[in-house]
Amino acid sequence: MTSLFAWLVPWEPSPTVVICIAAAACLYARGCRTRRVSGWRRFSFWLGLALLYIALQTRLDYYAEHEFFMHRIQHVILHHLGPFLVVISYPGTTLYAGVPLAWRRDWLRPLLNSTPVRVTTNILMYPPIAAILFVGLIYFWLIPSVHFDAMLDVRLYRLMNWGMAVDGLLFWWLVLDHRPAPPAHLSPGMRIFLPIAVMPPQIVLGAILGLSSRDFYTVYSICGRAFADLNPVTDQNLGGLILWIPGSMMSVAAVLVAMRHWTRLDGRRPKARDAAAADRPVATGHLPEATVVRNVSDPGRI
Repeated sequence: MTSLFAWLVPWEPSPTVVICIAAAACLYARGCRTRRVSGWRRFSFWLGLALLYIALQTRLDYYAEHEFFMHRIQHVILHHLGPFLVVISYPGTTLYAGVPLAWRRDWLRPLLNSTPVRVTTNILMYPPIAAILFVGLIYFWLIPSVHFDAMLDVRLYRLMNWGMAVDGLLFWWLVLDHRPAPPAHLSPGMRIFLPIAVMPPQIVLGAILGLSSRDFYTVYSICGRAFADLNPVTDQNLGGLILWIPGSMMSVAAVLVAMRHWTRLDGRRPKARDAAAADRPVATGHLPEATVVRNVSDPGRI
């Protein structure tokens, strides 16, 4: 029990993380009281939220600062797995329902409909920008000189982790959207293409780090390694494999989910067409009865 408690004690406590995680948990719990949410969706949301907390506020954060492969595990959770699980639970309407009605009316709805928020959302949700941000953040923070500074400066370190988590939520929200377009930002086909497009750059970078015999990240040797027996090059190789394989597998999972949504949406189209056809009058050589009666009563109309 003592060892478990020691693992859960934050390495570098962050009130911001605790407040954000607690606020999301409270809103979701309140929303579940008024909305019917399936068991698997609840499980997915709580698991994803718990993983985000674990990655940021437990002993895992210590190991992420002292071993490269643990750092990559942390970022797979923050950028891929945690946001993926949260988004696939489709929590938007549930979280919205958890906001008190007066708050929704007075500030949340006007905020969401404001021009700055809508413009920013449209820019971030533009497919090329979303893909470049998703891959670009991985590459940027793994530039050896940038990574060196980020691991030594707590402000940069927190900016890096927050950026990865927020970008992961935005990207997977864009890709895993189950609605037709519009209101979804992407067509079903584009939702399949986008996760495929971000796979090759991750594979290339993962292969470079996973197969290299040179240690690019000496900051871990300077700060002290959590596992003294682990060779620095081996540590880097393991980190590259984590970037290469789990990162690619998350894209594969996203493609499968997007394909399922596309199939479901395609299945609705014939029904919609049939319903629209049923509402239209049957084309015949004679005017409908109601039209004939109206024209007889008004001889001036044809």
